[in-house]
Parts: sequence; structure tokens; C-alpha cells
Amino acid sequence: MEVTYTHCAGLDVHKKTVVACCLTVGTGGKVEREIRTFTTMTSDLLKMGDWLTQKQITHVAMESTGE
Repeated sequence: MEVTYTHCAGLDVHKKTVVACCLTVGTGGKVEREIRTFTTMTSDLLKMGDWLTQKQITHVAMESTGE
């Protein structure tokens, strides 16, 4: 599979939580995956933003179920 974006994330947005999955290309071209869950409180959303910045995420896709 051809890698289009080397630092991307998917966010699954719920009423009380956001589950973030980051995919980054590590050494040797190996894809690394890390998943974290954050609450929807402002302080936790800011932590999520800091984490995504630290991971050098350049593209994000979001899904919201409304539940």
C-alpha cells in the first residue's frame, strides 16, 4: 500500500469521549499506531490537541455518531 500521509489521525467523537487513533511512519517505513481516549471536557481536548501536535499530525478525519 502506498503511504499518502505520513502523520494522520482519525477521531471518533462521542458525547462524553473522543477516541483518537494516530498513524505515523516510523523508522524503516514501518507504520506505527497509537490510540488514546479523551473526555470532551475542555482541559482534556486541549491535551488531545497537544498530543496530536507532539505526534506531528498533519491531517485529521472525524466521525461523529451523535450519541
